[in-house]
Amino acid sequence: MKIFVIGSGGREHTLVWKLNNSEICEEIYCCPGNGGIQQEAEIVNLDISDFKSLADFTKEKSIDLTVVGPEIPLVNGIVNFFNECGLKIFGPTKEAAILEGSKVFAKQFMKKHNIPAADFAVFDSSDGECLKKARELINRNENAMVVKADGLAAGKGVTVCKNVAETEWAVERIVLRKAFGSAGNKFVIEDKLSGEEVSILAFVDGENIVPMLSSQDYKQIYDSDSGPNTGGMGAYAPVPFLSSEVNKEIYDKIILPTVKGLKEDGIVYKGVLYAGLMLTEDGPKALEFNCRFGDPETQPILFLLKSDLIEIMEKTINGELKGVSLEWNDKFSACVVVASEGYPGSYTKGMNVTGLKELKTIENLKVFHAGTKLVDDKIFTNGGRVFGVTSSGKTLRESLDNAYMGVDRISFEGKYFRKDIGFRAFRYE
Repeated sequence: MKIFVIGSGGREHTLVWKLNNSEICEEIYCCPGNGGIQQEAEIVNLDISDFKSLADFTKEKSIDLTVVGPEIPLVNGIVNFFNECGLKIFGPTKEAAILEGSKVFAKQFMKKHNIPAADFAVFDSSDGECLKKARELINRNENAMVVKADGLAAGKGVTVCKNVAETEWAVERIVLRKAFGSAGNKFVIEDKLSGEEVSILAFVDGENIVPMLSSQDYKQIYDSDSGPNTGGMGAYAPVPFLSSEVNKEIYDKIILPTVKGLKEDGIVYKGVLYAGLMLTEDGPKALEFNCRFGDPETQPILFLLKSDLIEIMEKTINGELKGVSLEWNDKFSACVVVASEGYPGSYTKGMNVTGLKELKTIENLKVFHAGTKLVDDKIFTNGGRVFGVTSSGKTLRESLDNAYMGVDRISFEGKYFRKDIGFRAFRYE
């Protein structure tokens, strides 16, 4: 089969790597790719927002399956466009992807279908009374709060606030400073939930659900979960403190009602459904939904997947997941993100990277590229998150030790990484 992957980050490098390992993959292309992907797939230089050009390329090369990594093309309707062209593509339609594309839609959907989640209120930035109404809510609420821009903001549109002052500042960033542009035209203020945050990803064929391994990611930039949110600084799978009983509760009360609720609302969801969850004293509650593979959760999850990913994706598209079970390596896997100094704010690009060649021969370790470019056989930094160093081991500690060993051998000016990925799991040992 000929495969076409759309995207340029660490998630897409992981998808290219895993899809390319399938016995039925004959050729693999990626648009726009990165320095690491360029060494494993044929790079296609097209604008990923130009769906017609992407579809024309797909027809020209007789591509059998297109796989979409990032959320923006999905939210903007690339699956709808490809379906209209008669082209096979993996991912939810525009109507389904709104579950990630709009925090307001997601919160109202959860409330309508009795999916356990935090209490919330919705505000419109164009309302002249918006700030006043938001401040009134903030000041009469005794709980810590979370402020979420409605639209897509590259994982940075959520602010977890400790007190009234921080919550008011987060609202002012959206309304007065337009920190998230049109993504902040509406916003949500919700109660802050306490507990452990975990992620559950599942393949969904419109009706049937096949969950993947649980994972836990680390969104904040600094150790001990401090500083601003990022796209993700590391992740591991599976979550050792997540019991089978709680896993079943998550499926029964959150994942299954979500898929059923979408179907009841006339939306057929096909693709990967990502549920961000909080394990509270009152049971698991939904924080958010994403309409695609997570980044960096994809790296450790797919690192442990033994089943053929192409076959799973085809069954998902064709509505044939009933009775399907996934096969996994009986190990742990961890991913540590190596970033450019200054991320998630401003940072410098074009730093020469060394140490990568030595890591290629190490068993159970893979350096997935995110923000890189390849020039004359040399790798240079080209983004905020540069690499996702991923490894596996018999224990979580072993997988993290292996990953950090790989991180230590990579060198470039301004290199930054968190040193405590996995620390929340170790509190339960």
